[in-house]
Amino acid sequence: MAAKRDYYEVLGLQKGASDDEIKKAYRSLAKKYHPDLNKEPGAEEKFKEINEAYETLSDPQKKARYDQYGFEDPTQGFGGAGGGAGFGGFGGFGGFEDIINQFFGGGRRQSNGPSQGADVEKTLNITFEEAVFGCTKRIRVTVDDDCMTCGGSGAASKSDIKTCPKCGGRGRILVRQQTIFGYTNVETGCPDCNGRGKIITKKCPDCAGKGRVRRTKDVDVNIPAGILSGMTIRVAGAGQAGFNGGPNGDLYLKINAQEHPQFRRDGQDIYLEIPISYSQAALGDTIEVPTIDGNVSVKIPAGTQYGAKLRLRGRGTKNPKGGSSRGDQYVICNIVVPTNLSKEESELISKLSVLEKQEKKSPWEKFKSLFK
Repeated sequence: MAAKRDYYEVLGLQKGASDDEIKKAYRSLAKKYHPDLNKEPGAEEKFKEINEAYETLSDPQKKARYDQYGFEDPTQGFGGAGGGAGFGGFGGFGGFEDIINQFFGGGRRQSNGPSQGADVEKTLNITFEEAVFGCTKRIRVTVDDDCMTCGGSGAASKSDIKTCPKCGGRGRILVRQQTIFGYTNVETGCPDCNGRGKIITKKCPDCAGKGRVRRTKDVDVNIPAGILSGMTIRVAGAGQAGFNGGPNGDLYLKINAQEHPQFRRDGQDIYLEIPISYSQAALGDTIEVPTIDGNVSVKIPAGTQYGAKLRLRGRGTKNPKGGSSRGDQYVICNIVVPTNLSKEESELISKLSVLEKQEKKSPWEKFKSLFK
């Protein structure tokens, strides 16, 4: 089997050619080698090669991968890319008019069948407590919804909906146009029915034939416990109304949870800084510490150092994706050094200082010795 030729070489281009250059080269070569126009031996294979090259180089993602990896793309090998599929579904080549329709047929085909409505995105602000424990919020959304009077048809009654005589209900018609390839029939949207295939003889008085009205509605949304800022909740069917009986779009709510003055969240874990005295750090103590569930008793070990982290298992938040597991709460000990000492406090600390000096080496002297 002969080795594949470089796609740029097939189209007679240099690597890095622009989109316009690629399209221009393809048009010229497609006209020259299409089997409907060129009956010479080898024209069919040549057209397949041109078609495959254009399918890759006209797609920004495929082109980027080809420019980087060539035919050795590790994500989806180029060996079978376009093998008979071709640009815009040329399998079996179709007629030469198929090429014309790709370039001059008014772009993407319109469909008069059911289609889903557009999605709606909103930001939802919630409190720290609502994020931690979960809640139900009522969201007000303004969307285009089906007209209640006509059920979305746009007609005053069912008898006022007729098949378009111009397109026979297809929504598309063939028109004769002059192109760079000469005169040809090009398929385009029907101008009489705007591509719908139906004509309304008497419009609905409430929506003026649009089949849709602007409506504000309330939607109840369940906020799962443990949700974090930046997460998104999808509410199925709460978006814009569909077309021609298609389903509604969805509502996407991006969560913005407020911060707490003391508690700090990191995923399912909660962090809390607490002040403890010098004597509590040195001798140890049992204190009441706030958690999201209320106060709990926590033992401060004797000799606790500044910044020490105490773990309270299962005192964090739930997993918003479900399950019964909870994170932990971490208590950060900040030792507070007194600034305004009473006379008695000063005397006691002075006695402690004397005792420390009686040791062979004070903590400070031990530290300084590290630099000698």
